[in-house]
Amino acid sequence: MDDVRRGRLRVYLGAAPGVGKTYAMLDEARRRVERGTDVVVALVETHGRAGTAALLDGLEVVPRRTVEHRGTTLTDLDVDAVLARHPEIALVDELAHTNAPGGRHAKRWEDVEDLLAAGIDVVTTVNVQHLESLNDVARAITGVRQQETVPDAVVRRADQIELVDMSPEALRRRLAHGNVYAAETVDAALTQYFRVGNLTALRELALLWTADRVDDALEAYRTAHGISDPWPARERVVVAVTGGPETETLLRRGARIAAQSAGGQLLAVHVLRGDGLRGAPPDALARQRLLVEQLGGTWHTVVADDVAGAVLEVARGVNASRIVLGVTRRSRLAQALSPGVGTEVIRDAGDIDVLVVTHPHAGGRRFRRPPRRGTLTARRRLLGWGLALAGPPALALVLDAATTWDTLSIALMLFLALTVGVALVAGLVPALVAAALGGALSNVLFAPPVGTWSITEPRNALAIVVLVAVAIGVSAVVDLAARRTAEAARARAEADTLAATAAASLGGEDPAGAALEALREALRLRHVVAQRRAAPAAPWVDVATAHAPAAGAATPGATPGAAPDAAPGAALGAVLDDAPDDGPTEVPVTDALRLVLTGRTPPPHEVRLARAVGLQVEAVLERDALRVEAGTARAERERGAMRTALLAAVSHDLRTPLAAIKASVSALRSLGDAIPADERTALLGDAEHNADRLQHLVDDLLDMSRLDAGVVVPRRAPVALDEVVPAALAGVPEGAVDVDVPEDLPLVTVDAALLERALANVVENAVRYGGPPVRVSAGQVDDVVVVRVVDHGPGVPDDRKAAMFTAFQRLDDAPRGHGLGLGLAVARGFVEADGGTLDAEDTPGGGLTMVLTIPLDGGGA
Repeated sequence: MDDVRRGRLRVYLGAAPGVGKTYAMLDEARRRVERGTDVVVALVETHGRAGTAALLDGLEVVPRRTVEHRGTTLTDLDVDAVLARHPEIALVDELAHTNAPGGRHAKRWEDVEDLLAAGIDVVTTVNVQHLESLNDVARAITGVRQQETVPDAVVRRADQIELVDMSPEALRRRLAHGNVYAAETVDAALTQYFRVGNLTALRELALLWTADRVDDALEAYRTAHGISDPWPARERVVVAVTGGPETETLLRRGARIAAQSAGGQLLAVHVLRGDGLRGAPPDALARQRLLVEQLGGTWHTVVADDVAGAVLEVARGVNASRIVLGVTRRSRLAQALSPGVGTEVIRDAGDIDVLVVTHPHAGGRRFRRPPRRGTLTARRRLLGWGLALAGPPALALVLDAATTWDTLSIALMLFLALTVGVALVAGLVPALVAAALGGALSNVLFAPPVGTWSITEPRNALAIVVLVAVAIGVSAVVDLAARRTAEAARARAEADTLAATAAASLGGEDPAGAALEALREALRLRHVVAQRRAAPAAPWVDVATAHAPAAGAATPGATPGAAPDAAPGAALGAVLDDAPDDGPTEVPVTDALRLVLTGRTPPPHEVRLARAVGLQVEAVLERDALRVEAGTARAERERGAMRTALLAAVSHDLRTPLAAIKASVSALRSLGDAIPADERTALLGDAEHNADRLQHLVDDLLDMSRLDAGVVVPRRAPVALDEVVPAALAGVPEGAVDVDVPEDLPLVTVDAALLERALANVVENAVRYGGPPVRVSAGQVDDVVVVRVVDHGPGVPDDRKAAMFTAFQRLDDAPRGHGLGLGLAVARGFVEADGGTLDAEDTPGGGLTMVLTIPLDGGGA
């Protein structure tokens, strides 16, 4: 049996409902039918739109399957019928839809997979907010979480994706004209989901997602056809970052180039050499990484010994169009000895344009002195110079006394050993002096003719020259190894310090202060203060501090009862108190943050470390600020959702009693005495009843607003529960509730008014939805009184119990016009304000039991 060709999937992607996805799908179907293609409509939702429904005329529609669910007849895609019909193309609307119970799969996209596997081409539609990866983003934009999603991989595997685009203004016009939703819902839609800002953001999401998909398709095509040369379909600029002072100039130039074309990208590449020792200062790289993020680019770190090759490999891998390099800072001598990274990149770039940017630091110095070993003490340097100046003459005197040896060969070897020793002790420069003195003394004292600068035998001259050359080479290598060892030790210490500050900044009540304290201890400083300013001309304000403990003062972690000077940190505090104070050292971190170090003056490498820690502190402060902003935004979003729900509730639920009251009053006013007495009494009673309902709804709204604003302050006093319960049942029909509240229960310390209102709401809810008879019982359990409101109605599923206590929530079968869904939310809010709890349990035998737990002591002050 031959393998069945897999069907092809075509997706119409839109930013929001109403942009025309279904219309475009049906329009394509009609064109294909005209060309003789076998097309069927497997499932299309017209949503009552006349223009969309008109396009169905003349198209074959596969009958849907019907399902009875909770007394409602549902229709859905009949996959088996479509498979039996086996057309060339099937139209399946709303890919992310959840299927009705009883189907093959839970999701419609799974049904589509079955059709594709059978060799049927499928044309479908989906909105960008239904993509799984963008669901949270769409919720943050619109405030609405989409319950129906489709995995991104399903849409990405589509053979064709077409974006159905429409400007926000045009979509809102369509909505206002009634071309999307029914007229009665247009105003709410325009002020809620379909705001211009929401639509603009969703449109951007759709465009960006589609652009990434197009980019993936381009890369797949290049890979399939073995195309390695860059195709600059999009401006991608790679900036080679050295960490030097010219980097910021290069990054800004690269950002300007990328911004010149739509969809341009900036990529910063820093190549870290394999030895890990010849890198740029960490604080400089951190600042440059921050600048890249501010410019909208991405940062990439590559470990390689071949810097030019690594930059080119990254550029080709991302299909870059340009590489930005800076003019070399190397001296002319260094450039003469090796071509340099820039020359190698230009030589091997191929079709990638290379832009070499000049900067103020180009060229560098003509000669670069080797770095001094900062770890050498003054005593060690003095000892090294003493060996370099006095060692060769002393060694010459010893060798001159031993006239029986082969003096020249022995002298050369011993002078070489002395030079290496000087390099180990004091570095390269003293070793060069020792090598020169050793060569000169060997020539004068041990090379025939002795006592003169002349040398008669060429081999002796060669031996002395080799001595000096080898001494210089070995000294350079020894000095380099010593400096690399010192750099490695310093890098290890800096890494340990950064790790300690990072760990300190991850937790605790004051993470920024903890990071500064770790820095202060590592650098042995008196004080470290982080200061910020709001603007370049604004004053500096302290935002975090770290202070050395005073001598003899106990510090956190000290053993109780121990002597003051035994407390951890006290010894260091005493040492710092006795140490000289060189005054404050200001370490700029960013334009808005600096560190002020008080105590000894730190060397340059410690200043770099302090700046790196300062960047950590800046990140911590920004994180805290973002957390505060997120909390504020979350609260504002919740308040907005509350206001939206409130408007919806007012527009729907308050309309019914108002309409009834108005109808009764209008009838009484217009007809007056013409109405029979019994009918007039009925109209007045109906108006009074609806006015009571309206008053109840308004009371719930006011109570919910008080709870939401946090202004409910209970006035607690000892109360007898058998007095509160009857008052709470005043509005319940007589005989609907059985009460079992013993008179000998202890008093509870609560706000009687709040408890009465909470009980009234709970009992009213039980009577309305559970049906009479409802039983109210109370009893003492340990130090609490438990009140149970038991009904034997349909009950509530476990997964819906938590939602019952959410504002504006009702059961699925609750009719509209019978409340705002605030009763239980208000009840729980009042009970919790009184220090109690309100929960829901299943009633044995069926039904729902509401459990109020009331502490005897009121639950607190």
